[in-house]
Amino acid sequence: MQNNNLINQIILGDSLDVLSKIKDNSIDVVLTDPPYFLDKMDNNWKYENVENTKNQQTIKSLPAGMKFDRKQGQDFYKWYLTISEQIFRVLKPGGFFFSFSSPRLYHRMASAVDDAGLEIRDCFLWLYTQNQAKAMSVNHFIDKMDISKEEKEKIKEKFDGWKTPQLKSCFEPIVMSQKPSDGTYLSNMLKNDIGLMNTSIRVGDNMFPSNVLTVENINEIIDKSFLIGKPTKREKGDFNNHKTVKPVEICEHIIKLTAFFENAVILDPFIGSGTTAVAAKKLGLNYIGIDANPEYVAISEKRLKELDKKIDLFDNTKQEKTADIKLQSRLQFA
Repeated sequence: MQNNNLINQIILGDSLDVLSKIKDNSIDVVLTDPPYFLDKMDNNWKYENVENTKNQQTIKSLPAGMKFDRKQGQDFYKWYLTISEQIFRVLKPGGFFFSFSSPRLYHRMASAVDDAGLEIRDCFLWLYTQNQAKAMSVNHFIDKMDISKEEKEKIKEKFDGWKTPQLKSCFEPIVMSQKPSDGTYLSNMLKNDIGLMNTSIRVGDNMFPSNVLTVENINEIIDKSFLIGKPTKREKGDFNNHKTVKPVEICEHIIKLTAFFENAVILDPFIGSGTTAVAAKKLGLNYIGIDANPEYVAISEKRLKELDKKIDLFDNTKQEKTADIKLQSRLQFA
């Protein structure tokens, strides 16, 4: 198997099918945000189903997927174990696998990655404050009780402020794992150009990189230690209707920490709206993106084309400035 026909492409298809076509020991970094198997949102979930208000039964402002079901986590683990086994195969020795998760299902994800043979190296936290509260009032259940209106009001007053056991979630955990090295980390780095971390990357106020990340200003202490840069308002694109677009800055930061070789290949088996590919391309690296949703593949390709335009514009502007400087220099010394 060769990767030539997959490099720098966004491929429409099932992740397991496409992963099987990728060459063994050929990928430097895998960075992805998979489906979490929340209610009505397994690995086959479709955008139109999530957006359909018929699936948003209790709280209309939240997408389908807030219902708790233990079987969701069990099914997710089984499925992600097969994904992780393929990731293990395609990664180079010492290659890294970063996988975004939800706090509730992180243990299932980390267990699947671990059981596939990858080494859990750390857990990154993406910290943010702008998020919607998930807890639900029980008033709608009280209203359905077969009791008098006066009794309903008494119960509502008794449980005023008490809601379902879900707080406002202000972080996302990211599994950081690694395929075992071929020999020492140094020998593996010399042989495979992967396996060590670039700690010359700085965050916040010229701080040493850590396992906490944020792209929004929170307060002086947090910003100084963990801020990696705020994404532009235009980076997502007006055409992008993906539900959970990740900031390009976070993906760039993770890639810069780990990808050393200029021909490194960054793989995202659940590319969504293309953020991982955009980050890799901005850094001058190769990418492979996979998604089963044709709408998301189209969005990813459009974002990459928009990036091409910006790169071309930058290069042309740079060339024009260089030519102008040379002309001014000739005139000055003519």
